[in-house]
Amino acid sequence: MPTDSLHIIGLQSDLAWRDQEANFDHFDGLLQNLTDSPCDLVVLPEMFTTGFSWPPLAAHSESLVAKDWMQQWADRLGAALIGSVSCHDSTGQARNRCWFVPPSSEGHPSHYDKRHLFTLAGEHDHFKAGIERVEVQFRGLRILLQVCYDLRFPVYARNGQPNPYDMAVYVANWPETRAAAWRTLLQARAIENQCYVVGINRSGTDGNGHRYSGDSLMVDFAGTVLSDAGNNGIPQVLKASASKTALDGFRTRLPFLDDADSFALD
Repeated sequence: MPTDSLHIIGLQSDLAWRDQEANFDHFDGLLQNLTDSPCDLVVLPEMFTTGFSWPPLAAHSESLVAKDWMQQWADRLGAALIGSVSCHDSTGQARNRCWFVPPSSEGHPSHYDKRHLFTLAGEHDHFKAGIERVEVQFRGLRILLQVCYDLRFPVYARNGQPNPYDMAVYVANWPETRAAAWRTLLQARAIENQCYVVGINRSGTDGNGHRYSGDSLMVDFAGTVLSDAGNNGIPQVLKASASKTALDGFRTRLPFLDDADSFALD
């Protein structure tokens, strides 16, 4: 069901440390408040069931509980949900897996496994990196799925012809100490790729004592901020719309993507 404009909601939120049921209960309340709101896409933070931690809480079959929970809400809201979870894949490998879950009537869930694991914190010692870039088509827009540390690597997100993506979504647990980089890079990715960028971070303080100021942003293709949670470290509900017509018109007037460098990922 293509449409010109997607209504996007981002849920910047504190997360209960390694307590999946508490996080489900929390987001149940937030999502319940959206049932009467125009909504096409709802974005949750990185590892929204546990906070940025390891190992995964459950075996592979139980790891699918989060995907099923997302599916129930996608069907109820008539909107797609995006968020990452710590889980095991079918081979037993631990993954930081970002799920894209549309309503059942509009397709099946897709997932992207975080490629750039955060070595500074040892994430690479506990998770297997993904090897595939994943784009999904939803209601007329092509969406690139990304997770947190991926933001620092522009080649991986490089856009270009003949089928450029229209929006990049970054789910994150990005700490307050590097908030300026987060905000700057989100706008840079939007400008250099001529696309909408949605960056939804967590807030609060995690079980390791790291503080998150939030700073979730929604940015348009020119780098203009559409919605800003600010840096006060409290939960926020962000809202913005993405217009395919406005995006295509901008790219036609300023066809920078035609001159983009080609690249290949290892």
